[in-house]
Amino acid sequence: MNRPNILYIHSHDTGRYIQPYGYAVPTPNLQRLAEQGVLFRQAFCAAPTCSPSRAALLTGQWAHSSGMIGLAHRGFGLKDYKQHIIHTLHAAGYTSTLCGTQHIAKDAATIGYHHIIPIANDQAEHVTPAAVEFLSSAPAQPFFLSVGFSETHREFPPAGPAEDARYTRPPAPLPDTPQTRADMAQFKASARQLDDAMGRVFDALDANGLAGNTLVICTADHGVAFPGMKCTLTDHGAGVMLIMRGPGGFAGGRVIDALVSHIDIFPTLCDLLEIAPPAWLQGRSMLPLVRGEADEINDAVYADVTYHAAYEPMRAIRTRRWKYIRRFDPRESPVLPNCDDSPSKDVWLAHGWADRAPAREQLYDLIFDPNEAHNLAHDPAAQPVLEEMCARLDRWMRDTDDPLLHGPAPAPAGAQVNDPDGLSPREPTITVID
Repeated sequence: MNRPNILYIHSHDTGRYIQPYGYAVPTPNLQRLAEQGVLFRQAFCAAPTCSPSRAALLTGQWAHSSGMIGLAHRGFGLKDYKQHIIHTLHAAGYTSTLCGTQHIAKDAATIGYHHIIPIANDQAEHVTPAAVEFLSSAPAQPFFLSVGFSETHREFPPAGPAEDARYTRPPAPLPDTPQTRADMAQFKASARQLDDAMGRVFDALDANGLAGNTLVICTADHGVAFPGMKCTLTDHGAGVMLIMRGPGGFAGGRVIDALVSHIDIFPTLCDLLEIAPPAWLQGRSMLPLVRGEADEINDAVYADVTYHAAYEPMRAIRTRRWKYIRRFDPRESPVLPNCDDSPSKDVWLAHGWADRAPAREQLYDLIFDPNEAHNLAHDPAAQPVLEEMCARLDRWMRDTDDPLLHGPAPAPAGAQVNDPDGLSPREPTITVID
């Protein structure tokens, strides 16, 4: 068969805070992509931390199943890099190229790409021209091209004239204060830079006659880097943009509301390309949704956190109506190093965040409480739902051989982790001794 090229283009810490999802964050190029392709309105990462999320997407497994329970640049890794999607694509005749952020291996050469484009860093100003040059070089087809941007990771650039803090609304979990407005205005500036960069890559597909036979997979690793969002298992942390455009029915400006997870992307590509799915895949193909053959492929999606900067083991299940989160750490205070430093974090800290004990169990009714602010775990009326969700989470953990079933999950020897009693991810780390 004439297999399409694949452009996996991805950002850092963007969540769904872009124009096509209705937010006041102008991203005209991503809006154009959505109007040409298919936007998944209820897409979720499998782990709202950087390396685990990317590993789940690229291996088609839950983060703890792939082995990526922490950050690659801090010493965590996959159990088997041959489970990365590029190796399945190589066997189907694809040439793979990496441009920019990958964040699943300390040394990118470990992954197994055919080509790694050398660039100064992973910011858009360096990634974009390298990606455009590749697409303009008459690359051998079919190709898999990963284009990763550090935007919208902190630190944010200064807000420009188009991002006036006076008229900016901070994300839903945060109070509306001058500090949070200014912080969000700077995020919008980073999103503008991201959108400009992605737009140039999309234009290069058009200019080089590649758009018609290239499947674009545009997503982010997890939620935005604000308190109560990134590195949390609420929808604020796990919800992500996912826009796909290209062969196979990914066209027409359609919106799909079915629950989908990043781990469904690998099986979708196997289905589309008529490749036998590897035995380790844990997701489901999204093509029945795209083709109008099904309304849902998942009756629930799951997510996990084990390590980010510090150890903070949590697991979650989300159905159409309910979210259940369980913490596996008896700590009586939040793990502050797992929240990036920011003016918004300073607002929470100034008002006693460090003294607010996190709940061991959380249950939210997403119809009447979409911001996940009213915990029903101790509400007698919600006990039947709590018991069901708890049992389903337990079953998923058993089915996926979650390491937390056997006690605390150790970090590998040599890994760098923060003290969970600390304040910032920038504080000195602890080296794990075997």
